Amino acid sequence: MTDTHAPRPGASSRVRLLVTLGVAGLAVAIATWVWLGNAGVAKECPVQPEAAAAIDAAAVGELAALNGTGEGRGYASLSFKDAAGADMSIADFKGKALLVNFWASWCVPCREEMPALDALATKYNSDSFMVLPINLDIGENGLAKAEKFLADNGFANLPLYADNTFAAFDRLKQQAVAVGLPATLVLDEQGCELAVLQGPAEWHTPDGEAVVEALLALAN
Repeated sequence: MTDTHAPRPGASSRVRLLVTLGVAGLAVAIATWVWLGNAGVAKECPVQPEAAAAIDAAAVGELAALNGTGEGRGYASLSFKDAAGADMSIADFKGKALLVNFWASWCVPCREEMPALDALATKYNSDSFMVLPINLDIGENGLAKAEKFLADNGFANLPLYADNTFAAFDRLKQQAVAVGLPATLVLDEQGCELAVLQGPAEWHTPDGEAVVEALLALAN
């Protein structure tokens, strides 16, 4: 008696082929999704290993925790406000290499770091470089708290820029760039990341100045 339920010749081969094609298609879809995600985040700027290595080589002693990156992250669109509440972004400083420092008045290491940053700014701020502090005191009174702290301490070269929504720093956390305050980004004149420092540093030292000098040398 003939078994009417027996598989037709070649049926199992066709099933295996379809499964293989399905798995391959899924792999391609996942790879494309990952690539597109990375392209949108990690490739805003050219990858700059040589520039990152130059900053990394200069980061010794008091700045040993500064890590050269240059992986293609860009921050031109990173937004915040000035002291008058006007919208600004890193793009507004195009043409200047930047030391972007994220701080808050409630952050004790941030407060301790500010005098050294002000001294560094006093010495180096120019048409080609700027220490750019971004305050992260959240809430409606955040800007007032930051303004009072800067005024009380008489910092001559640390202007008030702020993001009381915390969105700017959330972006850094989402990209695993920084997790706490203070945090500092070293950016080239196009707003492209060359190095990251998580935590405070003694910027007004020969070691801190060596980092700035290395950054300026790259811009020339």
